[in-house]
Amino acid sequence: MNLKIANMHALFNPESVAVIGASDNPGKLGFHVMKSLSKGGYRGKIVPINPRAREIMGFTCYAGLDAFAGPIDLGIVVVPAKLVPGVFRECAAKGVKGIVLITAGFKEIEDPAGTALHAEIAAIADSAGIPVIGPNTFGMINFNRDLNASFTPEFSLLKNGTVALVSQSGGVSHLLAFLGMRLDVGFSKIVGLGNRLNVDFSEMLEYLDNDPDTRVIALYVEGIDEPNRLIHAAKRYACRKPIIAYKTGSAHVGDQASLSHTGSMAGRHEVYEGGFRQGGILTLSGSEQLLDTAKALAGCPLPEGPGVAILSGQAGPGMAGCDICEAEGLDIVRFSERTQAAINNLLPPLALRTNPVDMGPAWYDSAAITGIVKAVLEDDRVDAILLFMMFASANVNAVEQMSTLLKGWAQKKPLITCILSPPGIWDSQVKNLEDVGALVNYPSPERAAGAVGNLWKYRQLCTRREAPL
Repeated sequence: MNLKIANMHALFNPESVAVIGASDNPGKLGFHVMKSLSKGGYRGKIVPINPRAREIMGFTCYAGLDAFAGPIDLGIVVVPAKLVPGVFRECAAKGVKGIVLITAGFKEIEDPAGTALHAEIAAIADSAGIPVIGPNTFGMINFNRDLNASFTPEFSLLKNGTVALVSQSGGVSHLLAFLGMRLDVGFSKIVGLGNRLNVDFSEMLEYLDNDPDTRVIALYVEGIDEPNRLIHAAKRYACRKPIIAYKTGSAHVGDQASLSHTGSMAGRHEVYEGGFRQGGILTLSGSEQLLDTAKALAGCPLPEGPGVAILSGQAGPGMAGCDICEAEGLDIVRFSERTQAAINNLLPPLALRTNPVDMGPAWYDSAAITGIVKAVLEDDRVDAILLFMMFASANVNAVEQMSTLLKGWAQKKPLITCILSPPGIWDSQVKNLEDVGALVNYPSPERAAGAVGNLWKYRQLCTRREAPL
């Protein structure tokens, strides 16, 4: 293991953090970085660096790194680009182990001076073995250390979990994070790679493969100078932890935008898709799908086969789920005789009792709904279960009645749901079931079914890689 990779542990788990360019002016990024660190609960030493201040946000301020007597593990740099080489030399002399370089103005700009500056600071960092997140990044967050090394304090409001998001775009990172709040997705880390001075996707895969806090790795990719490095890294770690990716830049205009945004061309979309497939990376087609799939992979076992059962409190959502399942290559299975007999005993003949099951006539009988769910969970022909339940007053007790069964079942097979009600009715019950791993819930039947489809696709992807040639 080289020094740069070895130092990534300190980068993400620092005992001390210096903010170089710290400020108490809300119009400066250094203010927001200090706020993120201090209000986000970070328990290590915070060292603001600013030669024109004595104190910032209650922390003693130092004129330079050499003025602080103790060691510094992580430096967050928010000074103008022209000052960065000098700061990097100070970091190297101080023995700083990792840097988050928020500053922009390097190879992504049209001026050749930016490219030259990029090369200069890369040489300094590489010589010292310092891994650098950035430049031109919002920063990064390690939720397991309450380390918000970004200019967005609100990232600290996110739920701690097992999904690591690695993104070239700060905007997409914010989009996915705040969508994740609404979908109750938990993150282990969010990393804005920016223009990838010396930490690219390949280095992040190597680090996250050994990260005990991360179960699923989600990538947002625009353009990479050396895509083979990512693919080769993915091949080394494929299927040990799920790796999923959303790649933009398929249109010509998007390709040009990628160059100005990240300093790299997006490249031919189909080439990336083929390479990702070879590397065991599941490619997805949108930000919502990336988040939905990450949530499912983090919260569910993989299905053993394509057989799906759809149980719905109303017929319409069940039919919507069927359409997506069939489009995703899943099978709406025929129940075993034992299961079908149990359902027939619990539902009147007027109901649709074969798969998909319309449980609407049992609205007033929560015990019947629970009995149907239990019978289907135990059916050996069923590899995954979709459960849809829309609140309709008469079924107000249905979720509570099923809770004991679902907690005891503990997802021996994937149980993905769309349990939806007006705010404040089922919210806490569904969250409790998700928190104990009894199910994974989505805001629509289509998204729930799509998540099952991607679980099966990932299972097939790994099975093909493991099959003998």
